[in-house]
Amino acid sequence: MNDIIGKWVQAEGQPYEGLWFEFSPDGTFKAEYEPMGITSSGTYKVDGNLIDMDQTAHTFGLVGEFKGRFSLRDDSLKIALSSTPQGDRPEDFSNARVYHKV
Repeated sequence: MNDIIGKWVQAEGQPYEGLWFEFSPDGTFKAEYEPMGITSSGTYKVDGNLIDMDQTAHTFGLVGEFKGRFSLRDDSLKIALSSTPQGDRPEDFSNARVYHKV
């Protein structure tokens, strides 16, 4: 079983505090950022510490594949994603966001 499965909420003090992602065992995800009324969903694939998220629905039409990397420690998920669809996978975690499992 993949440890990323579950609901993760972005920690306080970050640009989109409260943004959450929920990763399901069937390879789908959904997300919501309530302050701006944004919802999104799609599919994801994990290979080691690499993640590819194909966002197929987004309130503002921001769809496409986002490539990234992640690390897990206890109930903390650090994830760095490309800033644009079809963008390059980040080389490191310098622009990563931190999420806590709920």
